[in-house]
Amino acid sequence: MSRNGILIDYEFCTGCHTCEMACKTELGLPKGKWGIQVSQIGPWQIDDNQWEYTFIPVPTTLCNLCEDRVAAGKLPTCVHHCQALVMRYGPVEELAALMKDKPKMLLFAPK
Repeated sequence: MSRNGILIDYEFCTGCHTCEMACKTELGLPKGKWGIQVSQIGPWQIDDNQWEYTFIPVPTTLCNLCEDRVAAGKLPTCVHHCQALVMRYGPVEELAALMKDKPKMLLFAPK
């Protein structure tokens, strides 16, 4: 049986934090705890023509890939609610294959 994960294409993440709120609601997490948290890198200037200003949604140890939702045939709530459509859920092998041509992707594949 294949293992599932979440692929995050953070090149296009807008930092809207919708994934965080959807996750907190789904898991009933208290203030200060997160199943997924958006990290901000920058803004800082790389050179005269380029800035680093990136948002990266990072699943935490509390993420269970929405096992109850997935068992009911739904997507994990962060994937479902991502407004920039930068998250995909599926078999780790298939998601990893999508990473070969993109530099700004993360694969979360908990056991």
